[in-house]
Amino acid sequence: MLLLGIAVMLVVLWQTPLGSLLLYPFTILATWFHEMGHGIAGMLTGSKFDSLLIFPNGSGVAQMRTPVDESRLQVALIAASGPLGPAVAGALLIVASRSVRSTRLALAVLGTALILSTLIWVRSSTGWIILPGLGVAILALARRGTPSWQRLGVQVLGVQACISAWRQFGYLFSSGGSIGGRLHRSDTGAIADAMLLPYWIWGLVISAAIVGLLWWSLRFALRP
Repeated sequence: MLLLGIAVMLVVLWQTPLGSLLLYPFTILATWFHEMGHGIAGMLTGSKFDSLLIFPNGSGVAQMRTPVDESRLQVALIAASGPLGPAVAGALLIVASRSVRSTRLALAVLGTALILSTLIWVRSSTGWIILPGLGVAILALARRGTPSWQRLGVQVLGVQACISAWRQFGYLFSSGGSIGGRLHRSDTGAIADAMLLPYWIWGLVISAAIVGLLWWSLRFALRP
């Protein structure tokens, strides 16, 4: 119940100016999860992941070169992996909290991924400043934290990853918005273009999947 309460609190706080300020590092982390979801899906489906830009307002974009014969299914999978990829990763982080060993390993993998991805893909000052610092902090928790703090830390990070798609709650239910001063199709808008059905239906489908992943992982991790 505590973790569900934290999830609700984070979503609510993100909708307020003060909450957005207090949660700014988590906002950048949410953007990283989201854009890395796009980037990894792109690489798995034949695209080249060139760079990741994170802007000071918390928006971001994964810049990719896609094949000229890219299919509608590939477009939809890459678009869906922005909100769903982090939910899958978050669920795995929560599941890892079942044991001390897997908790430490999950924290070490996440911290290392933050640092390495910054070196390989991130091409913006906001990312360079925030992401390595978060990575070092997570690695320090993995190395020196007590088991109880490590468990709480990996669970909170997992919850945050799961709900990162709701940082801007209306995003999943919009056709597009401004990113870095340019208009972009939303992920659900891109899925709708590729697979038919309105973007708001895909927003509902993705939201239901996120809730399912979060609920399943918490039940698994917290069962006696």
